[in-house]
Amino acid sequence: MAAVVEEKDVSGVEEKATPSVAPTAAEETAEEPGKHGDEEDTGAQIAPIVKLEEVVISTGEENEDVLLDIKAKLYRFDKEGTQWKERGVGQVKLLEHKQTKKIRLLMRQSRTLKICANHMVLASTTLQEHAGSDKSWVWHAPDYSDGTLKEELFCMRFGSIESAQKFKDAFEAAQEKVSVKSEKDEEAADETAGLLDNLKVEGEPKDEAEAAAVTGNEVPDHKDD
Repeated sequence: MAAVVEEKDVSGVEEKATPSVAPTAAEETAEEPGKHGDEEDTGAQIAPIVKLEEVVISTGEENEDVLLDIKAKLYRFDKEGTQWKERGVGQVKLLEHKQTKKIRLLMRQSRTLKICANHMVLASTTLQEHAGSDKSWVWHAPDYSDGTLKEELFCMRFGSIESAQKFKDAFEAAQEKVSVKSEKDEEAADETAGLLDNLKVEGEPKDEAEAAAVTGNEVPDHKDD
C-alpha cells in the first residue's frame, strides 16, 4: 500500500512540473528579465551639448485677473476689400486689472500666441448677432493689437450656442463693472472740483483795503481827475 501511494505522489509532481503548452517568447523573456535589458541599458550619462537657462517671459497679464477664458475664431472686416478676413483661432480672455479695475479683451492665436485682438471693454459697446447666427457676435472697438490704436469691426464665432452665450454674459457683466466704476470716478471728480472751488488761500486779501494794508501801499483813488 505504501508503494502505491508513493507512485501517485510522484506522478502528481511530474504532471505539475511538465507544461502542457510550450512557453511563448514573451514568457521566456519574462523568465529571464536580465537577458536583454541589461545589455541595452549601459548606464552611460551623456552631457548636453548646449545648456539652456530658464528664461522668465512677461506676458503683460501678471497683474490681471481672468474673468473669462474660452476658445473662438476671430474675423476682422476689411474695409478696402469689403470682406471678412480671418485673424486666427485661439483663446479669448476678459482680463481685469487688479489695481485700476479696468477690463480688456485679449485674444491670442493658439500656436503662435500672436495677439489678434486687444481692446478695452467699454460700456457703449454693443454685441450683435452676425447674419442671424446664434454662435457669432459682431462689435466695433478701438483695437490696439497691431501696436496702433484704430477702429475695427470684429466678428467672433464660437463652437456652440452655449459658448457664445457664455461670452455674451461675461462681456455684459464686464460692461456693468466698467459702467459703475465710471460713474464713481465722475462723482469723485465732481466732488473734487467742488472742493477746489470752495478752497481759498489762507491769508488772501479779501478787498483792496486789506491788500493795501498787507503790502503797505495806499489804496488808489478811483475818483475822476
